[in-house]
Amino acid sequence: MAIIQRKSLATEVAAQLQEQILKGGYEVNQKLPVEQKLMDRFGVGRSTIREAVKILTNSGYLRVQQGLGTFVEDNSGINETLFQRLKRADATEIEEVRRVLEMKVAEMAASNRTGNDISKMEHFLAKRNRAAEANQPEEYIDAHISFLMAMADAARNAVLTELFKSFTKELRYVLLNKYHETGVLNDSTNLHHSLLDSIIRQDPGRAWHWAGKITGQAM
Repeated sequence: MAIIQRKSLATEVAAQLQEQILKGGYEVNQKLPVEQKLMDRFGVGRSTIREAVKILTNSGYLRVQQGLGTFVEDNSGINETLFQRLKRADATEIEEVRRVLEMKVAEMAASNRTGNDISKMEHFLAKRNRAAEANQPEEYIDAHISFLMAMADAARNAVLTELFKSFTKELRYVLLNKYHETGVLNDSTNLHHSLLDSIIRQDPGRAWHWAGKITGQAM
């Protein structure tokens, strides 16, 4: 288990414990280490460990036996939600999924967008550009995510849009941790304008192409 380098939310500790359980780090019916050892391992307080255990108990991964300790439950029948799976995904997984989703969303947006969708995308792209010029990475990333969500709305597929919304929440965290200035991010500005132009022109093929360029899938 990797030590959490900053004070973590209980959900983050729970996600790491859950990942260890799913990977076989703990066997069914195995007793977890005592609270103090878990506190030392994760670098968090007692209340955080207790809340993390509560989360996993409610999810069916652990069981607490009064006076005996906390044990790993048989989780073979548990169906992990998409939100839970995304929470424990690593940055590489998120980037790989991003490539697939953004290209399809862009293609569908070019076919189904409305004038209102175009206005929203233009607004967020302009906001993104202003944040880049001011070297405001968090504002830049928030505007970038908003642009992607406006593009997803334009695709006019409710299931795809909801999937994309869940995904972009984790993408935001990945980008915030990866980029601390806007220089590298700003290199894709022209590509995003080309993508938007393709959507405006209702050209799905070109939208697919530019989304692929942005995500590194197309030459």
